[in-house]
Amino acid sequence: MNEELERYIRNLSSAEDPLLAELDSESNLRVVQHKMVSGHVQGKFLTMLTEMIRPKRVLEIGTFTGYSTLCFAAGMPADGIIDTIEIEDELESIQNEFFGRSPHGSKIRRHIGSALDIVPTLGESYDLVFIDGDKREYPEYYKMLMDGGLLHSGSYILADNILWYGKVTAEALKSSDRQTRGILEFNQMVHDDPRVENVIVPLRDGINLIKVL
Repeated sequence: MNEELERYIRNLSSAEDPLLAELDSESNLRVVQHKMVSGHVQGKFLTMLTEMIRPKRVLEIGTFTGYSTLCFAAGMPADGIIDTIEIEDELESIQNEFFGRSPHGSKIRRHIGSALDIVPTLGESYDLVFIDGDKREYPEYYKMLMDGGLLHSGSYILADNILWYGKVTAEALKSSDRQTRGILEFNQMVHDDPRVENVIVPLRDGINLIKVL
């Protein structure tokens, strides 16, 4: 998508929350991989989708600086809880700052470490899950969720970066790049699973929207 079209989409979408805009700016200044932030349009989409689903329990695999976490929290009911997991502890300071300033911060339970180790210990069943962690581990996240009793009929999974910057159709990377292989295996696993239905939404880097039947 060219910059002019992206600008048009941003300008004709509802305004970005000021706190989220500040977080985006701070992430750009303080974090190397700033492009991992969900950003204005995708963040608005996540909030509105959450408002439609009305989940009481949300799981996020991959907090990064917390932009998407705050988007989910904003769309949840007042008594909702989001468990968000990030393996990189050096991001805690920026998360603490913005979670603390948000009116939705009380909904957030943050965990540091591997999602594959932490999630089975939480003892929760989730209405909505956002996968945005290590792309190599996407198939393992899916198995953990679907086979571990963590979801129920009517639960939703959102898997981010599912087009992986177009690498999913690059023949040279399908066998040589572990992250691309992880995404490809995940997408095929979801497609072949009779327990779910799904659609890949070409928003930003692609979201696989999955409903548990």
